[in-house]
Amino acid sequence: MNLATLLYYTWDPSKGIEIGSFTLHYYSLMFVLAFGIGYYLFVKMFKIDHESEKSLDSIFTWTLVGTILGARLGHVIFYQPELFKQDFLSVFLPIQTVPEFKFTGFSGLASHGAAIVLVCSTIFLAIKVLKKNPFWLLDRLAITVALAGFFIRIGNFFNSEIVGKPAPDFAFAVQFPQDNSYGPIVPRYPTQLFEAFSYLALFFVMWGIYLYTKKKYSQGWLFGFFFAVLWTIRFLVEFLKEPQGDEKITWGILNTGQVLSIPLIIIGIICMIYSSKMKYEDKVEA
Repeated sequence: MNLATLLYYTWDPSKGIEIGSFTLHYYSLMFVLAFGIGYYLFVKMFKIDHESEKSLDSIFTWTLVGTILGARLGHVIFYQPELFKQDFLSVFLPIQTVPEFKFTGFSGLASHGAAIVLVCSTIFLAIKVLKKNPFWLLDRLAITVALAGFFIRIGNFFNSEIVGKPAPDFAFAVQFPQDNSYGPIVPRYPTQLFEAFSYLALFFVMWGIYLYTKKKYSQGWLFGFFFAVLWTIRFLVEFLKEPQGDEKITWGILNTGQVLSIPLIIIGIICMIYSSKMKYEDKVEA
């Protein structure tokens, strides 16, 4: 028995916090924290930028709906398209109707789908509500989404989902006895934590850039930086993950998550290059 074997940890938490007859699931709690703190950050950024806060409710609502709807559609389209025929209502509602009716909550969410729908809804909001260049809003939204990514992956860790490949020789590997969908219970890479703390670091870097540099005036740079770094992190961590459902899109040794990340990384780099050619907004903090 080597040192790595001695150090692995068994992760077998309860489903949530018991409040009388009600259970507050940890994943749901992480979602609430993600959007709650994200809203607070938006209020703070709007004050820094001397913007009216009257549009914040619309931004919050569209962000919430866009995130959940996009993530759900992304999962079904990229990983489980058969649901459109087998159980159509389960695609859009937190229920299962086949083989029996059951409330499931929103499970099966794909970040690539969330990113696509969220960008589209943000562009609409920026043009129709804020009357601004969409990159202005995308830059600020990117900061909050980086932090949200941290909370969502912590929620995945609590749910023992999106697990890593077996790692018998890796110190601090984790066993997930709640998930036996990949065979015997063995120590695995805690890929949820790898992503979570990488996203948390990305958030602090972006928040520092926003507060202490002029990059927030170079519209599109923060958004491009976010896309390039976040999807690169996702691309690399995917090498250590178990497949997420039926892989519909692959390319050589690359899985669906990696193939979908490549164009998003390229978009991020293009946005950074494009923004560097734009003039800073004629606007300074008080």
